[in-house]
Amino acid sequence: MTVTITKNVRDYAIETPQTIPVFEKLGIDFCCGGNRPLEEACAAANLNLDEVLKSLEAALAEPARPSDRKLRSGSLAELISHIVKTHHAYVRTQIPEVERLMEKVYSKHGPNHPELAHIRSVFHGLGQELKTHLMKEENILFPYIERMEESVVQHDPILPPPFGTVANPVRMMEHEHDDAGAALKALRETSAGYTPPADACTSFQALYTALENFEKDLHQHIHLENNVLFPRAQQMEASHQQA
Repeated sequence: MTVTITKNVRDYAIETPQTIPVFEKLGIDFCCGGNRPLEEACAAANLNLDEVLKSLEAALAEPARPSDRKLRSGSLAELISHIVKTHHAYVRTQIPEVERLMEKVYSKHGPNHPELAHIRSVFHGLGQELKTHLMKEENILFPYIERMEESVVQHDPILPPPFGTVANPVRMMEHEHDDAGAALKALRETSAGYTPPADACTSFQALYTALENFEKDLHQHIHLENNVLFPRAQQMEASHQQA
């Protein structure tokens, strides 16, 4: 596959998931802000386009994992199940773990590292927002998408949801994803790319590793919703209503 600089970043992430680690490593937004050409994304990140192309070509030489292909082409119910069991579960498990580690590091290193106060505040806010966000998806949006898909499969009419159309909650979820992306960006910038300071103890290093892992998982989580689940759900609803 030839890398095209005019192709949108998110389309690479959707069609060839093996490129995602490259985007993650280089700091190219493929989830919230992936709807722009590769050339433009590289310029915005001050990256050498030729070097990025080489990295992407190397990634594309590797075969896509069957599990990645299934997420893109399987049923919406299967995709939702994966998102909830993998990414929602990860968020719920990691928020208290990271906060516990955060308090330990902040109490010891806070006086000498004022950046920790901002990191602590941003992550706490992100955690609170995500807890509410997951509940909205699991209790309102995801059940509707699953019922809609079941109706389509059985050739039954779709019962109108109280929110009018799936586009309405999707728009809200995407807005909240943008807020989460901004929080992740603030965490990365304040921590100098999750680089522990020279006097960092083992717990300090572990905190930055945990935050970076949280970022990677949330990027993949948002990508699957924004770029795969939501567009497919909206297309399904529109097609069925026209039928």
